[in-house]
Amino acid sequence: MSSLTASNPTWDADRIEIRDVVDRYAHHADRRQPAEQAAVFTEDGTVLLYEGDPNATGPVQTVSGRAALESTFAGLIAQYDMTTYLNGQSTLVRTGPVTATGETYCLAYHLLHDGEQRVLLTMAIRYLDSFAKVDGSWFIAERKLVFDWTDRRPSQP
Repeated sequence: MSSLTASNPTWDADRIEIRDVVDRYAHHADRRQPAEQAAVFTEDGTVLLYEGDPNATGPVQTVSGRAALESTFAGLIAQYDMTTYLNGQSTLVRTGPVTATGETYCLAYHLLHDGEQRVLLTMAIRYLDSFAKVDGSWFIAERKLVFDWTDRRPSQP
């Protein structure tokens, strides 16, 4: 193993902190807290939205900076009655003393209404993240948010 990926107490602690950043993003989305959701990004953090493999297609949307991210998250939250984001496995790689990359799988459930019909929108998402440690704390510097597939169907309470 290289010195960047070998297990050591510092990297082990950093991995826990990085995963906490990923999980806080989901928590704040579910709690409808766009400012807190945007705060897991660096000041100039960027989200690039992809419908499918980012190696085969360009982003359909790019949002940069915490203020723009907060506004975008607020608009997304308003579309749904409720959300539940379930983060799965993460593969994290240290790329430097204060940088890392990661891929995290997520199933996102969104309840909404289409006219009188209650709808469940399920999204299989992958987060391809670049992380930066700033002033002792980890943040997402860039997130490629990849929609691998979606399913939309009527829902009954």
